[in-house]
Amino acid sequence: MNLNQVTIPSLDVKIATEFYKKLGLLLIVDALPRYVRFECPDGDSTFSIHEVENLPTGNGITIYFQNENLDRVVTQLQQKDITFTSEPEDKPWLWREAHLNDPDGNHIILYSAGKNRKNPPWRIN
Repeated sequence: MNLNQVTIPSLDVKIATEFYKKLGLLLIVDALPRYVRFECPDGDSTFSIHEVENLPTGNGITIYFQNENLDRVVTQLQQKDITFTSEPEDKPWLWREAHLNDPDGNHIILYSAGKNRKNPPWRIN
């Protein structure tokens, strides 16, 4: 099995589209104002956004995007007026992470993990 895509809800798909374009995703389906789909610049997965009348409540969604040049990417995004809730930081689980929210409040983690993404020292086989 291979993960094809993840779809998130948005109150304003147009605003969300501009945000994710700033993050570097490549728009491949434009059915505004109700739906868009992106290709991730690395790998084979896609990411889509669909219009909803109400956002989910509770903890919501967390989206992870991997980039091995995390610190450089965060600096570039800050220059595009993207606000982070936390700067790049080394975590005990051997990932380096920076946190932010999209316009709908979805939690985004940009991270660098190298081999520890799928093969941390505590992995079970």
